[in-house]
Amino acid sequence: MIRVRGLVKRFGYTIVLRGVSLDIPAGQTVVLLGPNGAGKTTLLRILATLIKPSAGRVFVDDWDLLRHPEAVRHLLGYVSHQPLLYPDLSARENLRFYARLYGMRSPDARIEEMLETVGLARRADDLVRTFSRGMVQRLTIARALLHDPPILLLDEPDTGLDPQAAEMLVRLLRSVAGEGRTILLTTHNLARGRDFADRVVVLAGGKIVADEPASALTSSALSELYSRAVTRGAA
Repeated sequence: MIRVRGLVKRFGYTIVLRGVSLDIPAGQTVVLLGPNGAGKTTLLRILATLIKPSAGRVFVDDWDLLRHPEAVRHLLGYVSHQPLLYPDLSARENLRFYARLYGMRSPDARIEEMLETVGLARRADDLVRTFSRGMVQRLTIARALLHDPPILLLDEPDTGLDPQAAEMLVRLLRSVAGEGRTILLTTHNLARGRDFADRVVVLAGGKIVADEPASALTSSALSELYSRAVTRGAA
């Protein structure tokens, strides 16, 4: 579903990605781990068509990302560090706005379905600025899923959440993954990432330095793998 080949990204004289290659089959959930500055967010922003690579190629469901960005965008649901919601609109109004951007016809039933799915049906007409961080994240997930994309890109969706809200988010994402979507997720929580994913990929120094099935890693094995990989990537 996602094929990345020799991806390089430079910002001025700084090289953030150094020849990244990655394959993610349809229906697989991959957690992307790495220290701050490793290039995780840059990789996701390239996949989301928000920035262009300096070199390399990306294919999403066989669409060349650089040649057909519009086709790729319709396949994606993207959750970034910013919720991309309008605080002075209600939850329902936010989803209605994005439904128009996605070109959805008669979206009302889908909007109500998503509000129910993320547990916000009772707060549908409340302004987003009155929401807690956890509720904003739930609505952000609803926005990303609204047009029923086969691929989800999630950049640290658990950042800033209290333990209860984080657990709610994990349950929601597991339900979404169970629908057969392809998911690429970044997080700093190693244990949560391993429990949620089919596969663990470690990015350090702009390079992929580890790629293992999650089922083969205990908590201690993942911590050791991560430590070794980050040290190797920094060398």
